[in-house]
Amino acid sequence: MATPTDDLATASRPTKAIEHLLTGLDLLGTFIFAIEGGRAAEAAHLDLLGVMVLAFTTALGGGIVRDLLLGAAPPASIRDARYPVVAFTGGAFVIALHYSTRHIPQAPLIWLDAAGLALFAVAGAQKALSYGVSPLLAVLLGAITGSGGGVFRDLLLARVPNVLRADIYAIAAIVGAGVMVVCRKLGWRPASSALLGAAACFGLRMLSLSKHWNLPVLTP
Repeated sequence: MATPTDDLATASRPTKAIEHLLTGLDLLGTFIFAIEGGRAAEAAHLDLLGVMVLAFTTALGGGIVRDLLLGAAPPASIRDARYPVVAFTGGAFVIALHYSTRHIPQAPLIWLDAAGLALFAVAGAQKALSYGVSPLLAVLLGAITGSGGGVFRDLLLARVPNVLRADIYAIAAIVGAGVMVVCRKLGWRPASSALLGAAACFGLRMLSLSKHWNLPVLTP
């Protein structure tokens, strides 16, 4: 016989449909951010192991922090072998392109990075909602999912994280996650909410790059 505690635990977990949506968004974002991390390692002239380490960290760091904060332990990227496989595939992709063409065009990487940010922001916020956290915390966890891996990447490269000093990056993740959360609270379907939230995040990120928008900087 199910107890009230069992019922509460069941209610706090994502449904199967939402789980499939989250997994799809997570894996696609993982591959995109793995490429981004591998490119950062390449630009820093790290060796092949360094490329793989940064690909893994950039792709999965934010999701691991999100899952630990939600109490979803061990994190999905540790329990599910698909995540590290996809992350290392992204790193291998960067290595293969480096040795075959010696150059990866910058423009597609900017688009890919914005797409990865959007996917992770809405996936993180949706997973947080599925675990019963408040809307505000769901938005913040979406932003952590989107930008956390980049913070770890920059710390490993011994530099101030870009998210703290340049561009409209974390703000775009917050906006995208916020739009997704508002849509869910209005009763929209998860897929439609995720699509609109991702579009908001991606659009703001690309617009900020084209217009060279930045947050004000405190100067002496």
